[in-house]
Amino acid sequence: MLLNSQNLQGLTTGFRNNFNTGFNLAESHYAQIATMVPSTTGKESYPWLGDMPGIKEWIGDREIHKLEQHDYTIVNKPWEMSLGVNKDSVDDDQYGVYAPLFSNMGFETARFPDQLVFEQLLNGFSLEGYDGQYFFDDDHLGYDEDGAEVSYSNDGGGSSAPWFLLDTRRPLKPIIFQQRRAFDFVSLDKAEDENVFMRKEFLYGVDGRMNVGYGFHQMAYGSKATLDGTSFNAAFAAMMGQKKKSGQPLGIKPNLLVVGAANRAAALEVVKAERKADGATNINRDAVDVLVTEWLS
Repeated sequence: MLLNSQNLQGLTTGFRNNFNTGFNLAESHYAQIATMVPSTTGKESYPWLGDMPGIKEWIGDREIHKLEQHDYTIVNKPWEMSLGVNKDSVDDDQYGVYAPLFSNMGFETARFPDQLVFEQLLNGFSLEGYDGQYFFDDDHLGYDEDGAEVSYSNDGGGSSAPWFLLDTRRPLKPIIFQQRRAFDFVSLDKAEDENVFMRKEFLYGVDGRMNVGYGFHQMAYGSKATLDGTSFNAAFAAMMGQKKKSGQPLGIKPNLLVVGAANRAAALEVVKAERKADGATNINRDAVDVLVTEWLS
């Protein structure tokens, strides 16, 4: 290839097309459990409600539910992936061998939000949420039917492969995906660029700024107990049994069971099989959907 500006521009366009092809091939699930929040600064602070208020009869003055400052902040992080293409390979028309690498770059870029989100979910046993407790903890603040404060657990304990029961029906999902700047394909592809002059290498890459954090712990239950009908029912009951400060039901109803490869068979047996191993009717059949993700394996 003649290394003039027109041909080099065409080369970059080709690599960008390869990138887009790979990007569009990727399967992504993070939006099922994470709320996308746009960010306009280096970090965002989230003033949370300590409760999820609902509609009530209007008697007298309105009841104002004020935001409680829990000092929960998500700091955006920069992320990148870069590839170098040897100048001699382009000069010898061997650039075609790089096409699969750029397709894979696009594929990995599209999957990266899944990695961030599901790893955040997995780390909920050791990372704090807005209330200063681990996201999955046995001592969250809750309320009983009289509105009195009680201890609430969304941690099923155990030491086996983790699984998660989530309520993802609401606008705010259990995980927050905060995006300052989406990934962008960039290049240093001019013959006079320093990288070409000094190292005979055209450079291409993607970079973006984003991070993840936690929403309401009330909408998620994490467990490392053996996944079976008993542990599933306990998690389901705990989530649905939560109350507001008023004593009314919080309105949580799990709809998604998230597992890795180790719990795939158990998850399908618990909520998808028509009958149990002993032949009895499986009362939990289709109680929730199942999402199997490689990021929990």
